[in-house]
Amino acid sequence: MKILLVEDDEGTAEVLKNTLTKQHYVVELAMDGQAGLSLVEVFTYDLILLDIMLPKLDGLNFCRKLRDRGDSTSVLLLTALDSSTTKVIGLDAGADDYVVKPFDTNELLARIRALLRRGTPAVSSVIEVGNIKLDSGSCRVTCDGQLLHLTAKEYAIIEMLMRNSHRMYSQKQLLDYLWSSEEIPSENTVRAHIKALRQKLKKAGADRSIETVYGLGYRLRLGEEVKHAQATVPQTTVEQPELHMSSAQAGIWERFKPKYSAHVSVLENAITTLGAGKLTEELRQKAQQEAHLLIGSLASFGFAEASRLARAIEQIFGAGVKQSQDVEHLCKLIVALREELERPVAIKPPA
Repeated sequence: MKILLVEDDEGTAEVLKNTLTKQHYVVELAMDGQAGLSLVEVFTYDLILLDIMLPKLDGLNFCRKLRDRGDSTSVLLLTALDSSTTKVIGLDAGADDYVVKPFDTNELLARIRALLRRGTPAVSSVIEVGNIKLDSGSCRVTCDGQLLHLTAKEYAIIEMLMRNSHRMYSQKQLLDYLWSSEEIPSENTVRAHIKALRQKLKKAGADRSIETVYGLGYRLRLGEEVKHAQATVPQTTVEQPELHMSSAQAGIWERFKPKYSAHVSVLENAITTLGAGKLTEELRQKAQQEAHLLIGSLASFGFAEASRLARAIEQIFGAGVKQSQDVEHLCKLIVALREELERPVAIKPPA
């Protein structure tokens, strides 16, 4: 499955891309709305994950332009604006669903799976062909109960062939569906992955194999009908997210932490200026924008409390500050926010 992610915050974008890639989605990234719309004009996507607050073309107008063209690609909005009005406007603009930042990763992935199931007849998370079993919920492929250790691309290929057993896929189609434009693979790349996948299936004793129909493409050689098992929802243990990250996520955080610290510095400057009675309308709006950005960005890294503090700061600047009580409250909030960002990060052991 191919997803277009349109998100202007680099840290949030990298965390989301990393998360989705681990779920074996092919992810294309655009850093502004206009760039995202340009990609849609050239490539086909199964789903668009779209932030509302974007440069050049915001998410709502992106949706309107997409629907005006007759494009029915599913759109999932990401928004830090937790109001019913914003949600209604987003849905009316053509979005299919929305997730409010900060969001739970498992909920986001569940909503993505739900949207990808739309328009397809009763797609199950578990599918069997012969003695090969694929569970998309856990991203596992087994043969007679034996786990096959597949690469991300090998998994994507076997899933596509098993789910669409009546179809044949050319090398070009596999490239378009399973590789992003950034990867720039060749048809030799497809052949290499098919060869490796065949060897793993054979070694595991699979009674089905990938057939090459010369001049046409690849298909899964079938014997009996494909059997769809009832989808089961995997039980997930949710950890406290504030200070626990995967090793990959922690590495991204260390690279982008100075950037987010700079955003906090802008807020500190605005609060100091406010205390001196010199806050301009321009600086007030800037502070509101910086706080808004931090809400979703910090939540993406698991800093739930920091995200909550940023939202409280945004609301005060957005409502128009009242000199005395708001300054005192903002001072407490910004100190707490800075302390949250300076707390050490614990690395979660691999699952």
